[in-house]
Amino acid sequence: MDLELRDKVVLVTGGSKGIGLACALAFAREGAKVAIASRSADNLAAARAELERAGYQVYTHAANLSDADDAQKLVDAVEAQVGPIAVLVNSAGAAQRYAPATLTPQSWRDAMDAKYFPYINAMDATIKKMVGRGKGAIVNIIGAGGKVASPFHIPGGSANAALMLASAGLANAWGSKGIRVNAINPGATHTERVQGALKAESELTGKSTAELLQAREQSIPLGRLAKPEEVADAALYLASERASYVTAALLTMDGGLHPIGA
Repeated sequence: MDLELRDKVVLVTGGSKGIGLACALAFAREGAKVAIASRSADNLAAARAELERAGYQVYTHAANLSDADDAQKLVDAVEAQVGPIAVLVNSAGAAQRYAPATLTPQSWRDAMDAKYFPYINAMDATIKKMVGRGKGAIVNIIGAGGKVASPFHIPGGSANAALMLASAGLANAWGSKGIRVNAINPGATHTERVQGALKAESELTGKSTAELLQAREQSIPLGRLAKPEEVADAALYLASERASYVTAALLTMDGGLHPIGA
C-alpha cells in the first residue's frame, strides 16, 4: 500500500527516544524527509546515529517546546533547511507522576508545561505554515491517561485530556483549510519510560520488574504491552493519504484494557 509519504517533510517532536524515535524510523522507511526535535542534544545525537545506521538521513534540532519562541524557531529552521512541513507528529514531553497527598498547584502547572504546551506550541507554529499551503496532517501521540483517571497521574492525565479536546477542536477549526488533526492514545508501551516506572515500583514493592511486567501484561486482553513500532504504524496511517477523510479522531491503543462502547 502506497502511503504517499515519499519526499514529504515530517517533523517528529520527542523524536529521539521511545515512540517518537519509532515514528522517525517508520516515516524514514516510507521515504519521507524526517526532522526530529528534542531538548537533549545527546539524545538527538544517539537517535541520528541509529537512523544513519539504518541507512536514513535525518535533520535534528534541540528545542525546548514548552517555550513558544523556541517552537517557532524550530519550525522555521526545519522549513528553511528541509522544506515545507507536511506532517507534524507530536511525541514530546511526559508529566511527572505524584502521589495525591504530594500535589501542589505547581504540580499542575509543571504537568501542563511538560506535556500540554509543547504540543500546543508546536501545532501553533506549524499550522500557521500549513494554512497558507492549504494542506497538512498532524498526529498527536497523547496517552490513555487522559481518558482513564489514575490517582498517581492526575495532573498529567489532565494535560492529556486537554490535548484530546485541543486536537479535536483544531481539527474542526482548520478542516476547511485542508488540515487534518488526529490523536493516538497509547496505553502501556514497552519503552524506557515504562521500564523506569517498573523499576521504581519494584523498589517500593520488593517485587521484581519481571513479576510486575507479567502482572501488567496479564491485565491486558491482548496479553502484552504495545511496541513503539505499533504506535508508529498507526501514526503512519493517520498522516497518510490513505486517511484523507480521517480527522478529529482519537485512537485508543491499550490492547482492549478499557473497552468503550460509544
